[in-house]
Amino acid sequence: MKSKLTFVFLLCISTLGYAQQPNILWLTIEDTSPQFIGCYGNEDASTPVIDQLAKEGVRFTNAFSTGTVCSPSRSTIITGVRTYAMGTGNHRSQYPIPEFIKGFPYFMQQQGYYTTNNSKTDYNVANAKAFIQQAWNESSDEAGWWDRKPGQSFFAVFNFMDSHQSRTMTYPYAQYQEEVLGQLSEEEQIGEEDFTMPPFYKDSPDMRRQFARVYNSIKLTDNRIGELLDRLKSDGLMDSTIIFFYADHGEGIPRGKTNGINLGYRVPFVIWFPEMYKHLSPWGTGVVSDELISFEDLAPTMISLASGTVRRAMPSRSQRRLAGMTSGVPPSGKVPDYLYGRVLLGKQRSKPVDYLFLSADRSDNGIDMVRSVTDGRYVYSRNYMPFMPEARYIRYMEIGEIKQVMRQDLAEDRLNPLQKSLFETRPAEFLYDIEKDLWETENLADKPEMQQRLAIMRTALQTNILQTRDVMFLPEYELSLISQSTTPYQYRLDEQKYPLKEIYAAASLSGIRSKEAAAQQVKLLQSPDKIIRYWAMIGLRSQAAEVLKPHKAQIIKAVQDSYPPVAITASAIAYDVFGEKKAEEKLKAYCKDKDMHLALMAINYLLYVQHPKPFIKTIQEVKAKEDISYEVSAACKDFLGSLGLFPNDFAHR
Repeated sequence: MKSKLTFVFLLCISTLGYAQQPNILWLTIEDTSPQFIGCYGNEDASTPVIDQLAKEGVRFTNAFSTGTVCSPSRSTIITGVRTYAMGTGNHRSQYPIPEFIKGFPYFMQQQGYYTTNNSKTDYNVANAKAFIQQAWNESSDEAGWWDRKPGQSFFAVFNFMDSHQSRTMTYPYAQYQEEVLGQLSEEEQIGEEDFTMPPFYKDSPDMRRQFARVYNSIKLTDNRIGELLDRLKSDGLMDSTIIFFYADHGEGIPRGKTNGINLGYRVPFVIWFPEMYKHLSPWGTGVVSDELISFEDLAPTMISLASGTVRRAMPSRSQRRLAGMTSGVPPSGKVPDYLYGRVLLGKQRSKPVDYLFLSADRSDNGIDMVRSVTDGRYVYSRNYMPFMPEARYIRYMEIGEIKQVMRQDLAEDRLNPLQKSLFETRPAEFLYDIEKDLWETENLADKPEMQQRLAIMRTALQTNILQTRDVMFLPEYELSLISQSTTPYQYRLDEQKYPLKEIYAAASLSGIRSKEAAAQQVKLLQSPDKIIRYWAMIGLRSQAAEVLKPHKAQIIKAVQDSYPPVAITASAIAYDVFGEKKAEEKLKAYCKDKDMHLALMAINYLLYVQHPKPFIKTIQEVKAKEDISYEVSAACKDFLGSLGLFPNDFAHR
């Protein structure tokens, strides 16, 4: 009798422990927008496993990645800190972050969790190996819940690559047939006529052949998720595990991934609760929620779930600045004070928000800078480098057949105005009503009836930029210099070194195409602050040639500016608009510069000039070097490829 009571007592303790510490499984898929998944209303998609999780759990219609390409997105996921606070917005830049910012699974380990990652990292931070080792008990292709101690709670992440851009557009078609179609039965395959084509693509047989890859890749992903859930069930863990399903950013197709619009940011997101933990869901189960959530919320939510403790009070702004945001590792079980995201679940749940703030910066060799705000229905995006088109040159996309078909259709004038717009310069502002215009075909920023909405969202975005002290308003060249002695995160807190209010006043003019704005920008070229001069010149890069002509002397003078990013941009304008020979020579010299950021900037500008041929020899020489970065090499290939001097196929990546 005594042994039976002891067994019951131990069982109760075990059950109580599970009630406090649920097992947590993350199903993370690549490069997928919600409109390509069945439970989000796409009747052409075949995603029964994901759909069932959504039917039984909570499906979120307003979930957003904080970035639009892999490594910046994942830097926020793993740390809970925005890229524009850490300086991690540029794809695979790997600048240092403060020691106190840790991968959030580290804090779960302190609460007894066994943490595993299978197996993608790509966190975009310096000293990545040490960072990964600290965050995870195991991070490998073999990692999973199965190696934990008996009865130990687990947090396990599984990353599914089957929907990645490589499968949906970049791999040669034969490789896609082998790695995707070859893994599906004929009954499972989605044919080239079995879906509706997004309107920003030409509806042609060639494009359908390519776009069918999206649906089949997601179908294969759904199958893989089903296989993993079968293992969870067979191990008897389904009834004690909360499951999160989401994509790391928007769809990996031209205009989606890498672009600061809804198609780049919004992601499918589902949380599934077993009966044991349904009480933790504030939404109930078997429901749809339009609550705004972002990747910034994941870290504090996971730490809170693991600890079951109340979040400590947020210090004042002045205290945070004086302390460098935090003085060290928080007491055991507490959510670190440098995390600003919400706790989504449980008793410590934070209040919902009215807006989310999102960002997009450089992706591979394609420079860009976009800041966005959304209330779920409307998405407002501010383009600070609008001379870059949505379908800008990014080598990993250029080698995809779908992009080659699009460029061929453009060259042969087979695209309608919407489809052509992907290759044209952008306006300074986008405003889309996603409820009425899912595919973002009509920019409402110039509509008289939308001016009040535009002003509200514009003000909210500007306020957020200044309050968070967005460090990405420094050119990447400057971020790399800063990172030699400190972290961008800490540097941005010094108002003397980083006068963001004055810098942003200059940056906010960029993209405003008018004589008045150009006159202000030219005046700012006299500023003693090099970053203000940089933004003045970036703004001038978007102005029309007729607007620039009265300022020819000032622009040519700026070719000799002491700050390289100013000199390079001025040279691009002086060459492209005025045909200046000295500017041409300056650009050639910077293309060969040992600093990858300066070389990349110069080559990117050359991709969009009217007369690129004088630079062919220079770019060929740069490409032939053995010590150049992947980004510079990719930009060289894009330049030569655009002139028909380099093949656009995967074998030459």
